[in-house]
Amino acid sequence: MNMSDSERVRTIIETQTGYQWTDHEEEANLVGILACSVRQKAIDKVYSRITRWNKWKSRRNLITFISGCILPADMEKFLKLFDIVFRMSELEKLPEMIRHYGVVTPASLFGDLKRMPSNDSIDEFWRITPHYSSDFEAFVPIQNGCDKFCTFCAVPYTRGREVSRPSGEIIHEVQQLVEQGYKSITLLGQNVNSYGLDKKGEELSFPQLLEAVGRMGEDLGHEFWVYFTSPHPRDMTDEVVEVVARYRCLARQFHLPVQSGDDKVLIHMNRKHTVEKYRQIIHSIHRMIPDATIFTDIITGFSGETEEQHENTRHMMEEFKYNMAYIAQYSPRPGAASSRWADDIAPDIKRRRYHELSNDLRKHALVHNTNMVGKSYRVLVTGHDRKPGFLSALTEGKIVCRFAATEETLIGKFTDIVITSATDFSVEGERVAVAVLSEGH
Repeated sequence: MNMSDSERVRTIIETQTGYQWTDHEEEANLVGILACSVRQKAIDKVYSRITRWNKWKSRRNLITFISGCILPADMEKFLKLFDIVFRMSELEKLPEMIRHYGVVTPASLFGDLKRMPSNDSIDEFWRITPHYSSDFEAFVPIQNGCDKFCTFCAVPYTRGREVSRPSGEIIHEVQQLVEQGYKSITLLGQNVNSYGLDKKGEELSFPQLLEAVGRMGEDLGHEFWVYFTSPHPRDMTDEVVEVVARYRCLARQFHLPVQSGDDKVLIHMNRKHTVEKYRQIIHSIHRMIPDATIFTDIITGFSGETEEQHENTRHMMEEFKYNMAYIAQYSPRPGAASSRWADDIAPDIKRRRYHELSNDLRKHALVHNTNMVGKSYRVLVTGHDRKPGFLSALTEGKIVCRFAATEETLIGKFTDIVITSATDFSVEGERVAVAVLSEGH
């Protein structure tokens, strides 16, 4: 989401202030961060970066700014460190702030720091044409905010309540991207499958939105993949899976955060779904789209998590055999409900549990990737691989693939690869001139 936001920030800066982009921050006269308060580690990186930038000010003119998903407590601290602090919904005021740089932005510009953020200006923000950072991959926001209030999460306090973007704008942006040759498009939201619930009777539901995108893809006849992230198990329905199965442009990849494999922990997290509800969703995906890959998010070391509850999460990983899991060690976020509870899992226990889950993930991902060997897959070439003489690509299921090639013209295009070897998180293959796809791919 912050990557998508940054594309609109760049549009405003370049079109309304006269600044030009540089790839080297040492050359810049205007530098900024779109931060994320969801994890303390990310905020720690902000302090490290602004400390360095403020030292540079003794040698040259430099304006610093910060925005993004920032908790009120962090926002107050940043007021003393950055020249400009603003909420993303106030982006259109940024050029005026830059013209008055040197004075810390007063709180009145973005309201009381302690109140819930407002989405009053989000429609204007969505109408800003983004400066896409890639010419073949794009992010399209469909929703902002969250109404779930998971006890560990800062998003409702940084993004506000759920607001759905008008479907007509979404479909128009996707169609423009496809017609311009984009190959990978991701629909973005904090809870994409609750899209439209804030405008019942006035707006499409999420399955209907996917259906509209799928039909558009068939009508246009271009080859492209559409992803969405991230859905919440509470609102995930078989209808969503059925629509994905029906349209070829809707990618066979699901990112479905589970957070824990223990029902009591899920209640403590206020997730409002059970392991059994989650299991039913996974079974529906496997039944209707057998070749789909499944990614997830997991928090380990949550407040009060016992060894038995941790083992239940490991059992869940054994059952569902994720292709990828983004595993985080729990850190309390100011304002979130769990910040009032004891962070009572010792750091060394969190690290041990993290490594156990990571090793489980590697084991299951390796089995899947090894089963890919000898089969042909359609891949989207994304750039140069770290291995000299190789290009890197992604399968439709977002499995990283490398193959021997040096032609720059292949980047941003589809090609077909026969997989020859596998590791836990990637595969290697050889390019074939004509696709001979195995059953199910």
